[in-house]
Amino acid sequence: MGVPCDYDTDPDRYRLGVRSARAHTAADLYGQVARLLGELGARTVLDVGCADGPLRAALSGSGPWLVGVDVSAVLLRDHPAPVVRADAARLPIRDGVLDAVTALNVLYHLADPVPALREARRVLHSDGHLVAATIARTDSPELSAYWSRPATSFDAEDAPGLLARVFDSVAVFPWDAPLVTLPDAAAVRDYLVGRRAPLATALAAARELRAPVDVTKRGAVLVAGGRPWPTSRHHPFKAGRPGGTC
Repeated sequence: MGVPCDYDTDPDRYRLGVRSARAHTAADLYGQVARLLGELGARTVLDVGCADGPLRAALSGSGPWLVGVDVSAVLLRDHPAPVVRADAARLPIRDGVLDAVTALNVLYHLADPVPALREARRVLHSDGHLVAATIARTDSPELSAYWSRPATSFDAEDAPGLLARVFDSVAVFPWDAPLVTLPDAAAVRDYLVGRRAPLATALAAARELRAPVDVTKRGAVLVAGGRPWPTSRHHPFKAGRPGGTC
């Protein structure tokens, strides 16, 4: 089951989640992916589910040429050009022209992510890579009395197998660490609302939990392609593991 998209109908919910993550997370998913793209030697990148441009902001001025793709017209207004409004399963891109496709915390919105994975492979050249990120179903266990992440179509537990249906090689870089510290009741409330918890539930947690609250983040970054990520390389996410929001 895909996570419903509310980015055009309730963009403030997404923006609240982003602000909460930036303020309270000891992690930088987009910075780590930007560095990974450099290690992969990517010069042309299609960022599927680009939102308002967090990956673009993490890239240096000398980084790869990036095109943002999203179905949300509202969020695309805030993404630097070039951008394209399009569906992940129907990319308006020619075959075999890209070094990398990124899909960061987005594929779980699709009822079936496999068509989007096939589209990513189609637009990549033979040595190109898909870099995907997703969250585990056991994310944020400290808040499970109030909210737990429902199973989706592309959770960290199932993502490697889905990628292996489309790509020859899949490398998995998991994270599992107390990366979020919510310092007060307002931060607890905002964290939960940003993750689609009902407001009444978020307010109850804010009243009842003793701050600060350390929250364990669980998920994975996956690198898929026609050639494997060299096993001799260091784990690209050991220092400053990434986090994410839905």
